Amino acid sequence: MRVERWDGAQVRDRAGDLAVLLRDTVDSGASVGFLAPLGHAEAVAWWRKRADAAAAGDLLVWAAVDPAGRVAGTVGLALPGSPNSRHRAELVKLMVHRSARGQGLGRLLLATAERAAAAAGRTLLHLDTETGSRAELLYRSAGWTVAGTIPDYAAGPAGELRPTTLYYKRLVAPDG
Repeated sequence: MRVERWDGAQVRDRAGDLAVLLRDTVDSGASVGFLAPLGHAEAVAWWRKRADAAAAGDLLVWAAVDPAGRVAGTVGLALPGSPNSRHRAELVKLMVHRSARGQGLGRLLLATAERAAAAAGRTLLHLDTETGSRAELLYRSAGWTVAGTIPDYAAGPAGELRPTTLYYKRLVAPDG
């Protein structure tokens, strides 16, 4: 499995493949911002908007590609543009296809994003994830700190309201 950083053109060109991953994530019950059933066209359109953000430099995207060329996972870093927030980034949409789960791919994607953020001088990362999800185990084991939990934060794929837990992680730049 190789992890590649994709620019806006690559995200746009592979939006269909990324849509398959997004739909699989939603179909498996993950609360990543969509209700089930998520149509292919809607998922492609969402990724094309992300391509615009990646092209503008507001979003960094990594994709894990299996030996057959299929997208098995992805993670993003949303970079705020305000002068008072250029030290931080938000980890977004860490997704691993069901067929690739349990093999360390989520941890690899997370570590890739963390290293890139540190190399870019970002010293603070934050994220939110569904409370009680498998993702929480990953973040906690990778040294992320719980900032708090918000009840009824977002609807899961079936429409039921679920709590979310906010996490942060302080980073050290490679030269410091």
